[in-house]
Amino acid sequence: MFVKAIEEINRFTRPIHTIMRTYGSSKVFPGASTLSFVNEEGVAITCRHVAEQILQSEKINQQYLLFTQARFRLNKDEKFESNMKELELSNKYTPETVIQAKRFFADCFDKISGYECFIHPLVDLAIIKFKGFTQHYYHNHARFLADDQMAKPGRMMCRFGYPFPEFSNYTYNYQKDDIEWTREGNPRTPSFPIEGIITRLIKQHGLIAGIELSSPGLRGQSGGPLFDTDGIVYGMQSSTRHLHLGFDLENHEIPNGPSSKRVTNTPFLHVGQCVHVGIIKNFLREHNIKFYEA
Repeated sequence: MFVKAIEEINRFTRPIHTIMRTYGSSKVFPGASTLSFVNEEGVAITCRHVAEQILQSEKINQQYLLFTQARFRLNKDEKFESNMKELELSNKYTPETVIQAKRFFADCFDKISGYECFIHPLVDLAIIKFKGFTQHYYHNHARFLADDQMAKPGRMMCRFGYPFPEFSNYTYNYQKDDIEWTREGNPRTPSFPIEGIITRLIKQHGLIAGIELSSPGLRGQSGGPLFDTDGIVYGMQSSTRHLHLGFDLENHEIPNGPSSKRVTNTPFLHVGQCVHVGIIKNFLREHNIKFYEA
């Protein structure tokens, strides 16, 4: 049903690869999110929470750099441990604190010198304008639904993104105490589509701001397009809501082969929430960004 649409969507949708490290650990954690390009000028859309994480990474890395410099200046005397604890406390560092985070815009450009972000004040939407590239590696661009009224309950949709990161081209450099991208390992991660029907439209601040889907949006698909069988974009995956079904079981006996066992279960329906196409187009117009409709 969505074969040709996915082939088209794959031309301009790309993963954002992320690596992170927590305080006191050398283990590197990979992750991914999604962006979609809206024109040939290096402009993409993603979720506000994704863009904020990108911007926050710079602050996190700068803070850790200052921390390491302060740590280096500590005297190696009897007060070293207490001074270290004070330094950790002042930086609010615990074993769960992310101290380094780096992101790579995979298969997007030959190079970039920077980017500019526009954050929507009300909904989970952001625009990223990339700078300094001479060649882009994405092809074509999103085609947004021209008639916003076509986004109605019952219509079959598909979402696309990168929820299961498999890239492994990263390492922890012990000598530099730094996480790094490398030339070794797998530099790519597979895409993953998931279908669902529109169940409800979501009102926010007096506007139709979102589209609810009957299936969950997966971690890593945030920022990915919501589209129909023609590849027309109806919205953007944002979050997943968990609806309690009320079919709770407590210490319930069920058959288990020749015997039985007791289970407890609290089931939820996981529904995806997408930013509505009308909100996306209005935000692009507000910032004079060229886009295409179909």
